Amino acid sequence: MEVVIKILQFILSLSILVIIHEFGHFIAAKIFKTRVEKFYLFFNPWFSIFKFNFKGTEYGVGWLPLGGYVKISGMIDESMDKEQMKKPPEPWEFRSKPAWQRLIIMLGGVTMNIVLAVIIYIGMLSIWGEEYLPTESVKYGIVVDSVGSELGLQNGDKIVSVDQEKIENFRKIPEKLILDEARTVQVERNGKIVNIDVPSGFLNKLVKHKSADFIGVRFPFIVDRFSKDSPAKEAGLEKGDRIIGLNGQETQYFDQFLERVDKLADQKVEVKIVRNSDTLNVPITVTSEGRIGVYPLSNMSDFFEIKEKNYSFIEAIPAGFSKTYYGIGNYFKQLKLIFSPEVKAYESVGGFITIGSIFPPEWHWQSFWSLTAFLSIMLAILNVLPIPALDGGHVMFLMYEIITRRKPSDKFMEYAQITGMILLLALLIFANGNDIMGLINK
Repeated sequence: MEVVIKILQFILSLSILVIIHEFGHFIAAKIFKTRVEKFYLFFNPWFSIFKFNFKGTEYGVGWLPLGGYVKISGMIDESMDKEQMKKPPEPWEFRSKPAWQRLIIMLGGVTMNIVLAVIIYIGMLSIWGEEYLPTESVKYGIVVDSVGSELGLQNGDKIVSVDQEKIENFRKIPEKLILDEARTVQVERNGKIVNIDVPSGFLNKLVKHKSADFIGVRFPFIVDRFSKDSPAKEAGLEKGDRIIGLNGQETQYFDQFLERVDKLADQKVEVKIVRNSDTLNVPITVTSEGRIGVYPLSNMSDFFEIKEKNYSFIEAIPAGFSKTYYGIGNYFKQLKLIFSPEVKAYESVGGFITIGSIFPPEWHWQSFWSLTAFLSIMLAILNVLPIPALDGGHVMFLMYEIITRRKPSDKFMEYAQITGMILLLALLIFANGNDIMGLINK
């Protein structure tokens, strides 16, 4: 069921993004009285799921969910309609319009994607506001996995800064490490400030990790609920008990307890707890999986001061523009990592499985719109890259025409379009191939 929910969210988000993007081209073409022959969500080779005609434009839904398109008269695009291009130009055709109008038509899609991101962020901020965990509030320190340990971090460290820069939002620390290719991390360890140098080539491991969970938050082990047939519940543990020890060893935090109990499978242990003002020792038999059948209280607001900021609709407008600008900057940084010889982020480029997996396993509208805004920015930037067959390729040739006052020949544009489509197909195969290999190697 979780997979189905992820897929449905991905399809809905993709549909919104494609319709908005293509509507940008459509409305710009209509403004300049350019005929639009087709407006499709998804591609329709051989047949369409459904279609209808309205005022000379065929609207429909294709069966191949790889994007969408508008077919504009007199334009060399993915339809490769060479027969139309052999006929004399008509005044309503794309090729008959001035270069500056054609440029606006081609930029219509990416413009609408940026506008969509701004609108989503304005709506989210005015409805839900913002909340985040301040780095200074992480009073018990951090928890790291094997990747975080390789970086040189230890459980219990308190991160002070990254490259000597304080990070206000704790959740942005991984982002700072990866996107800004940080070289040092400053932590407080046992009351002293320690400078950790990021190992050479380590950013490649962080990118391959594909998760910000290499740095987590340490918190006390307070019983929240029990698993089915829980040994701890049978032994008398209650919700709200705080576990502070195991077999005489102090385990003030959940990660400490988990690390030690994992080695005591099928053994009877003595768990030290605090209940109200009493300290008790409870004998419990550990399961064969090294667990006692307890889920910890893990809501961050129960342990830390979470900062919240609410926005009126008017206040949300500049904040929405700011978040979009910040998102654009971050995505350009991600593209830069793809070409970095040290990071080699191209090895981790993902396709539809990767994109679909970022959606939560349950339907959560705030997460859905946040991810849709991010994907809208991503779609805008990728589409404006100067690659033939993308909007950016057409923009590149139009800029050449505006500057030199020479229009590339139709034959050249045909070859450029074919080359671009081959390149995009290769990238699509590569990205989705990475996804498949990732599943195989799990």
